[in-house]
Amino acid sequence: MKVDIITIFPQFFEQFITTSIIKRAIEKNALTINVIDLRQYAFNKHKSIDDTPYGGGVGMLMAFAPFYECLKQIKTPDSLVVYLSPQGKVLNQELAVKLSLTNKHLILLCGHYEGIDQRVLDYVDLELSIGDYVLTGGEIPAMVLIDSITRLLPDVITKESHIEDSFANGLLKYPQYTKPENYEGHIVPEVLISGHHENIRQWRLTQSLKKTYQRRPDLIEVKKLTKEEQTILKKIKESDT
Repeated sequence: MKVDIITIFPQFFEQFITTSIIKRAIEKNALTINVIDLRQYAFNKHKSIDDTPYGGGVGMLMAFAPFYECLKQIKTPDSLVVYLSPQGKVLNQELAVKLSLTNKHLILLCGHYEGIDQRVLDYVDLELSIGDYVLTGGEIPAMVLIDSITRLLPDVITKESHIEDSFANGLLKYPQYTKPENYEGHIVPEVLISGHHENIRQWRLTQSLKKTYQRRPDLIEVKKLTKEEQTILKKIKESDT
């Protein structure tokens, strides 16, 4: 996958692309990241990319021309242009999976100030938000999007690692433990060291359903539960009454 990031703060991404899973994906040629300084496409000598809005209003808007000139050079028929915006569709695991499977070239637009000229949005395929709050710019959301997609690309991490992630099956992930078994009275649940795979599977499913029911009941409402999950959830609800 190729990702072009259009930003006025390219230094935001210097550390990001050289660490952890992102670095591994780049080294395995699963991912290419190109950070583009939008100011390179500004026409004035001061390299400014913003101006006051027509009709008045508070703050400054990012101008149309620099984005247009940049997109004219890098956009292809295979590109998906994404504008990181609090007004966009909220990113979730399902959308991250879809983007990782169906798009070979992402162009991410990082906004600032009071937003961008509406004419830029005529070239945007998807407006995307990472939550119902407002940030100072689109760089952090761009990193969140790239990270969520990258770990799903083939050979970046083992497939088993993200199959059981939170949200992968519509539920939050079960609690996990590692050695030592007992540390100053803090004990690992006995079932996990029993070696009984079916009991472990049932415990994990129960814990996953319980956590989701308590913390994100909205996920339970939209998930198509199996008969086993329905039975377990019924017992969880009864124990809470």
